[in-house]
Amino acid sequence: MALPLEDDFLLSIKTNNYSPRTLLNYERDLLTFENFLAKDVKMPFQRMAKRTLELYKAYLVSEDRKTAGGARGLEKLSAGSVNRALSSLRSYFKYLVDMDYKVPVAPTAIKLLKMPRTHGRVAEFESLVTLIESPKTFEKDARIALRNRIMLEVLFATGMRISELLSLNRDQINDTGKIFIRGKGKKERFVYLTDRAKALLKDYLLTRDDDNPALFIPYSGKNSGTPKVRISPNYLQMKIKRYKELLGIIVPTSAHSFRHGFATYLAEQGANPAAIQILLGHESLQTTTRYMHASDKYAESTHKEFHPLKKLKS
Repeated sequence: MALPLEDDFLLSIKTNNYSPRTLLNYERDLLTFENFLAKDVKMPFQRMAKRTLELYKAYLVSEDRKTAGGARGLEKLSAGSVNRALSSLRSYFKYLVDMDYKVPVAPTAIKLLKMPRTHGRVAEFESLVTLIESPKTFEKDARIALRNRIMLEVLFATGMRISELLSLNRDQINDTGKIFIRGKGKKERFVYLTDRAKALLKDYLLTRDDDNPALFIPYSGKNSGTPKVRISPNYLQMKIKRYKELLGIIVPTSAHSFRHGFATYLAEQGANPAAIQILLGHESLQTTTRYMHASDKYAESTHKEFHPLKKLKS
């Protein structure tokens, strides 16, 4: 049995200009909760109580958890993934309240898990540079090597998200290397290429003889060269993982690691946190400042520069 006003809630998400990916996440999260009520606790929505929410929370972190499609979950959900599911549920409950629907439990009763505090880890600068340059070593096709090389270069040069990178069109980049992008939450900002990235991008574009507006395109497949074809995030993530393993890089490294490294190394060089916030497209400075503490090097230099005892002799 569907949750009350579920379709109306999802329609409101769509009409409020959220991304298709966000809409899909809401759909999956609500379906997971719907299946939990129907199959695990066998309870209609109107009869649920606060204890039901605690049972659902325990269900999400258990090995018996099922996916939205009804399959057994292959791995245990992280605290962040559980909190996303709970946040979706809380947003849904808030919508019901706004629509004057009598909810059995107040939205405020949906408490998120406490997130574990982890020490941020970023690959050493030299390792990231080696990873960026590795496609020329590991790719047999020179065109693929150059394309993958510049994709990694642009990720690290600009700090943009992988979704922003792969949605770029050629006409979004001018001769100065200034790129206008529309990022997460439809927020608009400028990012900037380094001189090295501009030179590599120029070389890459000289190899293109197609009319596809996309900046980065696949070179294989029956639809190659058509305007709709773009590289998938899964492809780039898979390539980064392969290069990382071939290079023997131990620190967890993904497409997001380039964004993380971009902010961390700017911070290490003394960049203003507010400027980093603008470049990353963060709404809150608090989100940005975590990068200020992501490396021991930055912590050490801060300690040496600002400790009040630094000028006193023993």
